[in-house]
Formats: sequence, C-alpha cells, structure tokens
Amino acid sequence: MARMNHSTGHGVGLDVHEEPSLRETSDYPLAEGDVVTVEPGVYLLGLGGVRVEDTGMVTAHGFKNFTRLTRSLNPQDYL
Repeated sequence: MARMNHSTGHGVGLDVHEEPSLRETSDYPLAEGDVVTVEPGVYLLGLGGVRVEDTGMVTAHGFKNFTRLTRSLNPQDYL
C-alpha cells in the first residue's frame, strides 16, 4: 500500500502551514494558546481522499474547537 505523507495538522498564523506540525516526528511542543488545525485524512489509492478539518486552540485543559459544523451525513441537518 502506498504511504500518504501528510501530517495530522499544523499551526495557524501568517503562513498557510507553520509550526507546530502535528506529526509523530515533530520536535515542536504544543503550548497553551497555540492555534492549530486538526485534519486527519483517509486516502484510497486510485480513488482519492478526504480530510475533515477542525481549527481550535490549545488550552490548559485540552483543546477548544472553533469549528461549529456538524459531522452528520444527513443533509437535513444542514438546513
């Protein structure tokens, strides 16, 4: 199986992708107040893929998610 080389997320700031990089090999520690995306993806070779992205802030107690969209697959939930 082919390996898709993507991180799980990244910092949000002046550049599109900046530290911290949310990947296993990152040496950059997450700190309270960091604004990051969390965007896991699923890819099928020869078909394509999808990423579901949340943006939020690292807090003293975890993560404050700024994303308000539902995860429902029912179109009626978006009306």
